[in-house]
Amino acid sequence: MTTAAASPAAITTTWKIKLLYDGDCPLCLREVNFLRTKDNGRGLVAFTDIADANYSPDENGGVDFATAMGRIHAVLPDGTVVKNVAVFRQVYAALGIGWIYAPTGWPMIGALVDWAYGVWADWRLAVTGRPSLKTILAEREARRQVGGHGGCRDPEPGRCQV
Repeated sequence: MTTAAASPAAITTTWKIKLLYDGDCPLCLREVNFLRTKDNGRGLVAFTDIADANYSPDENGGVDFATAMGRIHAVLPDGTVVKNVAVFRQVYAALGIGWIYAPTGWPMIGALVDWAYGVWADWRLAVTGRPSLKTILAEREARRQVGGHGGCRDPEPGRCQV
């Protein structure tokens, strides 16, 4: 875990953890939808889509897009950045269902789960039929160079697929 400088908004927030997720990943969205259901409007988890064209590392613990695409990250209200399986443990705990991921904190099981998550994270894009991270980063940069949405075919504001 690392700590970024806490902003005034972070100090007065009501959420317990901000989950940074890839809104272009169908499996990630499935998990986020499940978590939103469990949050049930309580606002315990703030959901931040890193695929949004307006994603800002400055508002998200300094976690840039490329880093967030490589492994799952979350930010605590004090600016602490959490990554990998610890994100799931903390998000689930914040929602009152921490027992689901509790065993991942145990030494033997935790090491196996951390390894499995690393394999998943490395292959996530290919498994979901998406281009490589290198390609996604190049496409995102190309869009930024032409003014944000240059040629965007997605009607949803802030979202673009090349």
